[in-house]
Amino acid sequence: MELIPAIDIIAGRCVRLTQGDYQRKTVYDNDPVAVARRFEAMGCTRLHLVDLDGARSGTLQNIQVLRDIANATTLRIDYSGGIRTGADAETAIAAGATWVCIGSMAYKQPQTVYDWGTAYGHERFIISADMRDGILLVNAWQETTDKRITDFISDYFIRGFRQFCCTNVSRDGMMSGIDATVYSRLLEEIPGISLIASGGVSSPADIAAAKAAGCTGVITGKAVYEDHTFLQTALKYA
Repeated sequence: MELIPAIDIIAGRCVRLTQGDYQRKTVYDNDPVAVARRFEAMGCTRLHLVDLDGARSGTLQNIQVLRDIANATTLRIDYSGGIRTGADAETAIAAGATWVCIGSMAYKQPQTVYDWGTAYGHERFIISADMRDGILLVNAWQETTDKRITDFISDYFIRGFRQFCCTNVSRDGMMSGIDATVYSRLLEEIPGISLIASGGVSSPADIAAAKAAGCTGVITGKAVYEDHTFLQTALKYA
Protein backbone atom coordinates (compact mmCIF):
# COMPACT_ATOMS: atom_id res chain seq x y z
CA MET A 1 0.00 0.00 0.00
CA GLU A 2 1.15 3.52 -0.78
CA LEU A 3 1.11 6.43 1.65
CA ILE A 4 0.24 9.50 -0.42
CA PRO A 5 0.68 13.00 1.04
CA ALA A 6 -1.63 15.68 -0.33
CA ILE A 7 -0.98 19.21 -1.48
CA ASP A 8 -4.15 21.25 -1.98
CA ILE A 9 -3.64 24.52 -3.84
CA ILE A 10 -5.48 27.83 -3.62
CA ALA A 11 -3.80 30.83 -5.29
CA GLY A 12 -0.53 28.92 -5.52
CA ARG A 13 -0.36 28.18 -1.78
CA CYS A 14 -0.64 24.94 0.20
CA VAL A 15 -3.88 24.91 2.14
CA ARG A 16 -6.21 22.51 3.92
CA LEU A 17 -9.97 22.83 4.12
CA THR A 18 -12.06 21.50 6.97
CA GLN A 19 -14.78 19.16 5.66
CA GLY A 20 -14.42 20.69 2.21
CA ASP A 21 -15.51 24.14 3.37
CA TYR A 22 -13.71 26.94 1.52
CA GLN A 23 -14.56 29.29 4.38
CA ARG A 24 -12.65 27.06 6.81
CA LYS A 25 -9.26 27.28 5.16
CA THR A 26 -5.81 27.07 6.72
CA VAL A 27 -2.74 28.16 4.75
CA TYR A 28 0.25 25.98 5.64
CA ASP A 29 2.94 27.00 3.15
CA ASN A 30 3.50 29.48 0.34
CA ASP A 31 5.86 27.20 -1.59
CA PRO A 32 4.27 23.91 -2.76
CA VAL A 33 7.43 22.88 -4.60
CA ALA A 34 9.44 23.03 -1.39
CA VAL A 35 6.74 21.00 0.36
CA ALA A 36 6.81 18.36 -2.37
CA ARG A 37 10.60 18.14 -2.14
CA ARG A 38 10.29 17.66 1.61
CA PHE A 39 7.84 14.80 1.11
CA GLU A 40 10.19 13.16 -1.38
CA ALA A 41 13.16 13.54 0.95
CA MET A 42 11.19 11.75 3.68
CA GLY A 43 10.73 8.73 1.43
CA CYS A 44 7.43 9.35 -0.37
CA THR A 45 7.21 8.34 -4.02
CA ARG A 46 3.75 9.69 -4.84
CA LEU A 47 1.76 12.91 -4.40
CA HIS A 48 -1.92 13.81 -4.48
CA LEU A 49 -2.13 17.33 -5.95
CA VAL A 50 -5.47 19.14 -5.92
CA ASP A 51 -6.21 22.41 -7.71
CA LEU A 52 -8.97 23.70 -5.43
CA ASP A 53 -9.33 26.88 -7.47
CA GLY A 54 -9.87 24.72 -10.53
CA ALA A 55 -12.33 22.44 -8.77
CA ARG A 56 -14.48 25.40 -7.83
CA SER A 57 -14.20 27.30 -11.12
CA GLY A 58 -14.29 24.39 -13.54
CA THR A 59 -11.09 25.48 -15.30
CA LEU A 60 -7.42 24.63 -14.79
CA GLN A 61 -6.01 27.29 -12.48
CA ASN A 62 -2.80 25.96 -10.97
CA ILE A 63 -1.31 23.84 -13.74
CA GLN A 64 2.03 25.64 -13.36
CA VAL A 65 2.33 24.25 -9.83
CA LEU A 66 2.02 20.76 -11.33
CA ARG A 67 4.74 21.54 -13.88
CA ASP A 68 7.05 22.96 -11.23
CA ILE A 69 6.66 19.97 -8.89
CA ALA A 70 7.06 17.47 -11.74
CA ASN A 71 10.26 19.23 -12.85
CA ALA A 72 11.67 19.50 -9.33
CA THR A 73 10.93 15.95 -8.07
CA THR A 74 10.57 12.34 -9.21
CA LEU A 75 7.22 11.97 -7.45
CA ARG A 76 4.43 10.27 -9.34
CA ILE A 77 1.56 12.73 -9.23
CA ASP A 78 -2.18 12.27 -9.39
CA TYR A 79 -3.77 15.59 -10.27
CA SER A 80 -7.34 16.81 -9.90
CA GLY A 81 -9.38 19.99 -10.11
CA GLY A 82 -10.86 21.82 -13.08
CA ILE A 83 -10.55 19.05 -15.65
CA ARG A 84 -13.59 19.36 -17.89
CA THR A 85 -12.35 18.39 -21.37
CA GLY A 86 -10.08 15.87 -23.00
CA ALA A 87 -7.73 18.74 -23.74
CA ASP A 88 -7.57 19.51 -20.01
CA ALA A 89 -6.63 15.90 -19.28
CA GLU A 90 -3.95 16.04 -21.98
CA THR A 91 -2.62 19.29 -20.52
CA ALA A 92 -2.31 17.77 -17.04
CA ILE A 93 -0.57 14.66 -18.36
CA ALA A 94 1.81 16.77 -20.48
CA ALA A 95 2.55 18.92 -17.42
CA GLY A 96 3.71 15.87 -15.47
CA ALA A 97 0.68 14.07 -14.05
CA THR A 98 0.96 10.29 -13.98
CA TRP A 99 -2.77 10.05 -13.34
CA VAL A 100 -5.68 12.42 -13.71
CA CYS A 101 -8.41 12.34 -11.06
CA ILE A 102 -11.92 12.99 -12.34
CA GLY A 103 -14.72 13.94 -9.97
CA SER A 104 -17.55 16.23 -11.03
CA MET A 105 -17.27 15.32 -14.71
CA ALA A 106 -17.52 11.64 -13.86
CA TYR A 107 -20.96 12.29 -12.38
CA LYS A 108 -22.27 14.98 -14.70
CA GLN A 109 -20.98 13.69 -18.04
CA PRO A 110 -20.21 9.99 -17.63
CA GLN A 111 -20.23 9.17 -21.35
CA THR A 112 -17.56 11.79 -21.93
CA VAL A 113 -15.36 10.25 -19.23
CA TYR A 114 -16.02 6.74 -20.61
CA ASP A 115 -14.74 8.05 -23.96
CA TRP A 116 -11.64 9.51 -22.31
CA GLY A 117 -10.85 6.09 -20.88
CA THR A 118 -11.07 4.57 -24.34
CA ALA A 119 -9.06 7.36 -25.97
CA TYR A 120 -6.26 7.82 -23.42
CA GLY A 121 -6.27 4.54 -21.51
CA HIS A 122 -8.29 3.65 -18.42
CA GLU A 123 -5.08 3.28 -16.44
CA ARG A 124 -4.46 7.03 -16.75
CA PHE A 125 -7.57 7.90 -14.75
CA ILE A 126 -8.56 7.77 -11.11
CA ILE A 127 -12.27 8.26 -10.53
CA SER A 128 -12.83 10.48 -7.51
CA ALA A 129 -15.73 9.13 -5.47
CA ASP A 130 -16.11 11.57 -2.60
CA MET A 131 -18.94 10.97 -0.19
CA ARG A 132 -20.82 11.87 2.91
CA ASP A 133 -23.03 9.21 4.55
CA GLY A 134 -22.62 6.98 1.50
CA ILE A 135 -23.85 9.62 -0.98
CA LEU A 136 -21.66 11.06 -3.74
CA LEU A 137 -20.54 14.71 -3.54
CA VAL A 138 -19.27 16.76 -6.50
CA ASN A 139 -18.27 20.31 -7.44
CA ALA A 140 -15.51 20.60 -4.83
CA TRP A 141 -17.83 18.88 -2.33
CA GLN A 142 -20.29 21.76 -2.58
CA GLU A 143 -23.04 19.70 -4.28
CA THR A 144 -24.75 16.63 -2.85
CA THR A 145 -26.03 14.24 -5.52
CA ASP A 146 -28.69 11.53 -5.33
CA LYS A 147 -26.16 8.82 -6.26
CA ARG A 148 -25.07 6.07 -3.89
CA ILE A 149 -21.30 5.75 -3.83
CA THR A 150 -21.43 2.00 -4.55
CA ASP A 151 -23.60 2.52 -7.62
CA PHE A 152 -21.31 5.27 -8.89
CA ILE A 153 -18.18 3.15 -8.56
CA SER A 154 -19.88 0.10 -10.07
CA ASP A 155 -20.92 2.09 -13.14
CA TYR A 156 -17.28 2.95 -13.83
CA PHE A 157 -15.90 -0.44 -12.93
CA ILE A 158 -17.97 -2.21 -15.56
CA ARG A 159 -16.71 0.35 -18.10
CA GLY A 160 -13.10 -0.64 -17.54
CA PHE A 161 -11.95 1.83 -14.89
CA ARG A 162 -10.14 0.23 -11.97
CA GLN A 163 -8.69 3.05 -9.86
CA PHE A 164 -10.87 4.99 -7.42
CA CYS A 165 -10.16 7.54 -4.70
CA CYS A 166 -12.79 7.78 -2.00
CA THR A 167 -12.78 10.70 0.44
CA ASN A 168 -15.03 10.53 3.47
CA VAL A 169 -15.79 14.26 3.54
CA SER A 170 -17.37 14.17 6.98
CA ARG A 171 -13.93 13.31 8.36
CA ASP A 172 -11.70 15.27 6.00
CA GLY A 173 -9.55 17.83 7.79
CA MET A 174 -10.86 16.72 11.17
CA MET A 175 -8.02 14.31 12.08
CA SER A 176 -10.67 12.14 13.71
CA GLY A 177 -9.44 8.86 12.25
CA ILE A 178 -10.59 7.02 9.15
CA ASP A 179 -13.71 4.89 8.97
CA ALA A 180 -12.09 1.72 7.69
CA THR A 181 -15.41 -0.13 7.59
CA VAL A 182 -16.55 2.12 4.72
CA TYR A 183 -13.59 1.07 2.60
CA SER A 184 -13.72 -2.62 3.49
CA ARG A 185 -17.42 -2.66 2.61
CA LEU A 186 -16.77 -1.05 -0.77
CA LEU A 187 -14.04 -3.57 -1.54
CA GLU A 188 -16.31 -6.43 -0.56
CA GLU A 189 -19.20 -5.15 -2.68
CA ILE A 190 -17.03 -4.33 -5.72
CA PRO A 191 -14.10 -6.77 -5.76
CA GLY A 192 -11.33 -5.97 -8.20
CA ILE A 193 -11.17 -2.21 -7.70
CA SER A 194 -8.05 -0.38 -6.60
CA LEU A 195 -9.18 1.91 -3.79
CA ILE A 196 -7.38 4.89 -2.28
CA ALA A 197 -8.75 5.99 1.08
CA SER A 198 -8.85 9.60 2.22
CA GLY A 199 -10.29 11.68 5.03
CA GLY A 200 -9.51 11.81 8.73
CA VAL A 201 -6.04 10.27 8.82
CA SER A 202 -4.49 11.24 12.13
CA SER A 203 -2.18 8.43 13.23
CA PRO A 204 -0.16 5.48 11.93
CA ALA A 205 -3.01 3.29 13.18
CA ASP A 206 -5.19 4.78 10.44
CA ILE A 207 -2.60 3.76 7.86
CA ALA A 208 -2.59 0.24 9.22
CA ALA A 209 -6.40 0.15 9.24
CA ALA A 210 -6.62 1.22 5.59
CA LYS A 211 -4.08 -1.44 4.66
CA ALA A 212 -5.99 -4.10 6.59
CA ALA A 213 -9.20 -3.06 4.82
CA GLY A 214 -7.55 -3.81 1.48
CA CYS A 215 -6.89 -0.29 0.22
CA THR A 216 -4.03 0.16 -2.25
CA GLY A 217 -3.28 3.66 -0.99
CA VAL A 218 -4.17 6.18 1.66
CA ILE A 219 -4.01 9.96 1.32
CA THR A 220 -2.95 12.06 4.25
CA GLY A 221 -3.29 15.82 4.36
CA LYS A 222 -3.66 17.81 7.53
CA ALA A 223 -1.68 15.34 9.64
CA VAL A 224 1.51 15.90 7.64
CA TYR A 225 1.27 19.66 8.13
CA GLU A 226 0.34 19.60 11.80
CA ASP A 227 3.05 17.07 12.71
CA HIS A 228 6.24 17.18 10.63
CA THR A 229 7.37 13.79 12.00
CA PHE A 230 4.14 12.06 10.97
CA LEU A 231 5.25 10.92 7.52
CA GLN A 232 8.47 9.33 8.70
CA THR A 233 6.58 7.27 11.25
CA ALA A 234 3.53 6.50 9.08
CA LEU A 235 5.59 5.25 6.14
CA LYS A 236 6.60 2.25 8.25
CA TYR A 237 2.96 1.15 8.38
CA ALA A 238 2.18 1.40 4.66
